[in-house]
Amino acid sequence: MPQYEIMCGIVGYTGESKAQKVLIEGLSRLEYRGYDSAGVAIQETDGIHVICRKGKVAELAHTLGHFSLTGTCGIGHTRWATHGKPSEVNAHPHTSCDGDIAIVHNGIIENYAELRDELAIRGHVFTSETDSEVVAHLIEDNYHGDLVEAVRLSAMRLIGSYGIAAVCEQEPGIIVATRKDSPIVVGYAAGAEGGAGAASAEAASSASARNGAGAGAGAKAQKGVRGSFVASDIIAMLDSTRDVVVLADGQIAKLAPDGVEYFDMQGKSCEVTHTHIDWDLDLAEKGGYPDFMLKEIHEQPRVIRDTLAGRMVGGALVIDELDLSPEELDLTDRVYVIACGTSYHAGLIAKNLIEAWARIPCEVEVASEFRYRNPIITPTTVVVAVSQSGETADTLAAIRDARVKGAKVFGITNVLGSPVARESDGVIYTKANKEIAVASTKSFIGQVVSLTLLAMLFAQAKGKLTTPQVRLLFRELADTADQVERILSDTDAIRDAALACKDAESALFIGRGIGSAISYEGALKLKEISYLHAEAYAAGEMKHGPIALIDEGFPVIAIATKSPTYDKVVSNLQESRARGAKIIAIATEGDEDIKNYADYVIYIPKVRDAFSAITATVPLQLLARFVAIERGCDVDQPRNLAKSVTVE
Repeated sequence: MPQYEIMCGIVGYTGESKAQKVLIEGLSRLEYRGYDSAGVAIQETDGIHVICRKGKVAELAHTLGHFSLTGTCGIGHTRWATHGKPSEVNAHPHTSCDGDIAIVHNGIIENYAELRDELAIRGHVFTSETDSEVVAHLIEDNYHGDLVEAVRLSAMRLIGSYGIAAVCEQEPGIIVATRKDSPIVVGYAAGAEGGAGAASAEAASSASARNGAGAGAGAKAQKGVRGSFVASDIIAMLDSTRDVVVLADGQIAKLAPDGVEYFDMQGKSCEVTHTHIDWDLDLAEKGGYPDFMLKEIHEQPRVIRDTLAGRMVGGALVIDELDLSPEELDLTDRVYVIACGTSYHAGLIAKNLIEAWARIPCEVEVASEFRYRNPIITPTTVVVAVSQSGETADTLAAIRDARVKGAKVFGITNVLGSPVARESDGVIYTKANKEIAVASTKSFIGQVVSLTLLAMLFAQAKGKLTTPQVRLLFRELADTADQVERILSDTDAIRDAALACKDAESALFIGRGIGSAISYEGALKLKEISYLHAEAYAAGEMKHGPIALIDEGFPVIAIATKSPTYDKVVSNLQESRARGAKIIAIATEGDEDIKNYADYVIYIPKVRDAFSAITATVPLQLLARFVAIERGCDVDQPRNLAKSVTVE
């Protein structure tokens, strides 16, 4: 099984300064994306020196302090893998057989096995378990004195997604980069270290000629080093240049110390679009968004894609990290999902899916209560512990108690090597990367996707879903990434609905089935960041008490998507509206009837009811954010809350 690489950090530099310093600074800026190891490849007079370390960039920086690398051209990478344990062998950069070519890669090479077998026949020897290593060997196989041509020919053989940067011993000072479905940003800085405008007029003129119109403008106001830069994110080069080129799919960049040339996939020179970045560093870390919460909401399509990457192998769903055979999975007769807060709501969604698809009884427990009620646990019980930080004290205590009683424990977390990961028998990492805003958004989506995969895996092992059914569900689950992007492309209706809530004293969220679980998460988000009191109920419970709260203008937010219980939800909306409630409905595109029962309608794409939690949650996140802003609240750092709860 390959260790598929996903969205990590790429940095490259060629110029007049020591590459080691520039690369480490760039990698440190990108470390928020996640990491399990880091490495650099630097061109020295005696060849390419590759140094990798497991763990954080600080570990790599400490190691590099023992070397005397003076090279001015190199590439670096922080890695976050889907499968397998972190190791220096699997860390980037990867090299060719004789070490004269080094590459860094983000993405997934889907035909890596075919290419690896082909190259092995021709004498190539592989040392890692990653799909990325095949890229270095393929470039070596195609190299005949021109690195651009070797990268071009190699890219034409690759199936999948990739962002690649490569260096070659035979071409000092040159970096070649290309991409497909994985971001690569290129920049040039004509200013020297120590101040803007220090580069000579000749150097600036040369850069302009090589880079095209507008190039070299970064010399006017930059304080950083002179040279050419490549990265997976503008933030890595922001100190040196604000004028960048975002490579389009199929474009190739050839970086030299005095500028950059661009080519298409036919090897011909091509025109590129230069973009000037006005962000300061703080805004750059936010990706140009006004706050981290909005940035992280917009990262959710990527989280879905990355969490699913490499999970469908040979037509079957595979989660190797759980370290259980299909036979052992089939023996499972009870599942507990233990979690707190937002993670608990992800568990409620999982309960619906596990019981519906796998036909296994599933209970969702607040972790702080689980171990105090002496739950029924046997050797065929599986406990799934869900924690964004991986260090939630209540969840850890519940894990330890469950293991003592003989249960198999699976962790679902966003943090590599966290206590939940270490103390579980197996772990699924959600590929949300670092989440800054205290109120969880993209981590929640990562958890829902991971738990959905787990429900499918149980159903596959027990024969409750056939192979074609699993494939179909997986494809539809993957499609939710595009559907979330559609929701994010037009948020005017959500903003309008927020105005109906901003002056309220309380709000009610309702839904049925999975919709009720989504409602709990929507109410929590609104409470967390806007300080507006909100409660959530299964819609059928309205007549059993909550309807007494409703008076004129009271906001009721309903999950009213097309589902088996749609008519029941509509009936509950009529009851609420008759008592003066202001109705905000999350509804399925094409449903015109819902306008008869709601004051505000927020449409989302039509999806299978099992996947509605992913799409319907996004407008609720945005609604909470808009309300919070209208009420003058700090959406990233709400009062009294912390990102990680490490005490019981």
